[in-house]
Amino acid sequence: MTKKGLLERLAEGPIIGDGGFVFALEKRGYVKAGPWTPEAAVENPDAVLGLHREFLRAGSDVMQAFTFYASDDKLDNRGNSAAEKYTGYAINKRAAELAKQVAAEGDALTLGGVSQCPTYLSGAGKAEVQEEFRKQIKVFVESDLDFLLCEYFEHIEEMEWAIEVCKESGKAVASTMCIGPKGDIDGVPAAECAVRMAKAGSNVVGVNCHFDPFVSLETIKLMKAGLEEAGLLDKVYLMCQPLAYHTPDAGKQGFIDLPEFPFSLEPRVCTRWDMHNYARQAYDLGVRYIGGCCGFEAYHIRAISEELSKERGGKVSKGSEKHDLWGGGLVMHTKPWVRARARKDYWDNLCPCTGRPYSASLSKPDEWGVSRGDELLKQHKEDTTEDEMKSVLCRNGK
Repeated sequence: MTKKGLLERLAEGPIIGDGGFVFALEKRGYVKAGPWTPEAAVENPDAVLGLHREFLRAGSDVMQAFTFYASDDKLDNRGNSAAEKYTGYAINKRAAELAKQVAAEGDALTLGGVSQCPTYLSGAGKAEVQEEFRKQIKVFVESDLDFLLCEYFEHIEEMEWAIEVCKESGKAVASTMCIGPKGDIDGVPAAECAVRMAKAGSNVVGVNCHFDPFVSLETIKLMKAGLEEAGLLDKVYLMCQPLAYHTPDAGKQGFIDLPEFPFSLEPRVCTRWDMHNYARQAYDLGVRYIGGCCGFEAYHIRAISEELSKERGGKVSKGSEKHDLWGGGLVMHTKPWVRARARKDYWDNLCPCTGRPYSASLSKPDEWGVSRGDELLKQHKEDTTEDEMKSVLCRNGK
């Protein structure tokens, strides 16, 4: 029996993406914070396989190959030792193999993704930037992954260049920008970004990362309105893969501007009940590819799967076999006050506390206004020097 592709499945109803691999594997000790590159696919394939299986069991319909930031220029940026051991080709090829292995254990699709690259941020032209994308996509085509994803782009121009290269493959293409309601880093409105992605040839359009589910949905509303006004809404599907961290106080560049990034974000983690709410709002808005990015763990994906079970023909994930929706299993608890929490209205209306008496509810984000062309964004192979760090700290007022 031929496996249904991305567009066929989206035409039938919502599909569920997976979660945030780089953050999950960094917490597990397999990824280095800073470069955030996926050499774990080669160094620790069992860890990557295990995470794929967790998301598959939780209800994910897509196994996204762990290829985030695996362009050769990123592997060789600012002293990253990964480039001394591996090529982007080797990492992406192994990541594709792992994704296909787990996808075959269920009825899941596979995808390979490309992201913004240091070559663009350093001011290189279209031909040079597209060559970085082309090298990565070659692996995904050779590995026969089901579709391609352009994700985590802050500049609509670079996104258009990436979509153009992906379209050369003949495969379905999805595209998500890491932007909020204020638009891309250069001030291009979210609505215009969506229209330009659609016109570049993307079949699926939306956002990922940088902002929480509810801020991200505000961005999707703007994108949807722009697509509708341009007469393109019926030509594409909407996609949302946000953070699992609350970011109501984030600036234009999202959570990377928050002082807690990346090592103290845990107090901001969304609950499973937040994810039920997110899934329902996303579906009602018309989003049909619903998943997550940094901070998303398997239980977050399970919550999405459970919330949308009816819309997915009653499909229930294996991860829900030991989990009663809305805490139903608590009726078996020994303590009566815990048994009393076995109901939807309790969890749906709870406002969780942090347990931190002196914790502020919001942070002041770092808003440096640094974008392409700024000297601080120019990348190089060598380690970051002491003088460069002094320049950074001076800019930061330290």
